[in-house]
Amino acid sequence: MRIGLLGTGPWAERVHAPVLAEHPGLEFVGVWGRRPEAAVDLGGAYGVPGYPDLDKLLAEVDAVSIALPPTVQADLALRAAEAGCHLLLDKPVALTVPDAQRVASAVREHKVASVVFFTVRFGGDQIPWIEQQAALGGWFTGRSDWLGSVFAPGSGSPYAASPWRQEKGALWDVGPHALSVLLPVLGDATQVTAVAGPLDTVHLVLRHAGGASSTLALSLTAPVAGGGTGMEIRGEHGAAHLPERGEGPIAALHRALDALRTSARTGEPHPCGADFGLRVVEILSAAEQSLAAGGPVEV
Repeated sequence: MRIGLLGTGPWAERVHAPVLAEHPGLEFVGVWGRRPEAAVDLGGAYGVPGYPDLDKLLAEVDAVSIALPPTVQADLALRAAEAGCHLLLDKPVALTVPDAQRVASAVREHKVASVVFFTVRFGGDQIPWIEQQAALGGWFTGRSDWLGSVFAPGSGSPYAASPWRQEKGALWDVGPHALSVLLPVLGDATQVTAVAGPLDTVHLVLRHAGGASSTLALSLTAPVAGGGTGMEIRGEHGAAHLPERGEGPIAALHRALDALRTSARTGEPHPCGADFGLRVVEILSAAEQSLAAGGPVEV
């Protein structure tokens, strides 16, 4: 599969570019970015060209790996799908429901494969755990804490300068990660209630289609010493805990790209495709409505 990279920021530089260059099933063709000089520099580090013309890159690849803010991802994904390119999308796929709908509709209309890169959903220990708990069923409630320190004093995070994270906060940045695990295990959300916590922290209560409920605590401003992630579910079989991540995003992206290649080859949509990405955006948008309204919102 010939693949191009869209994006030149820290996520593209630290994760996407090295994986595209290393993956045995891919031919890394080139890089496009909103800053042409940055695309040339990043591509040059891996022996591929930087493309000033996006349409030229799209014409020369089978797929694109997008490492760009959600504020611009939808329009670029639409152009790539219209060019017949399969899509490795970042989360969230968009910041509004209409934009996410446009991406999902383009994937269906142009019959391209899509995978949304939720890092935990593609974790080596997390994949079998999620599948096992979903098959087991009988879950009564769940809890997910995703307390990041991107904006905390002393964090030194390379993503602290991200304008969209500064504007949208933890709900839209780490909320998708929590939902990517809870939804396949507990079922689709039918109702969401959101309450604001300190700084950008937000607490969600979800009702799920199968009758279970779950709570989420999300933050990008947790003190460094108090940050961390975890997920626990309880039901008729007892309690189960999501395995801790023992690897970084590099290995997870390799698996996500394998999933994209399989979906492109078989024509079978992946469970983490654009439609699932749309559903996540719908739930996050409902949570924003709940914060404004001060009560539950049906999803």
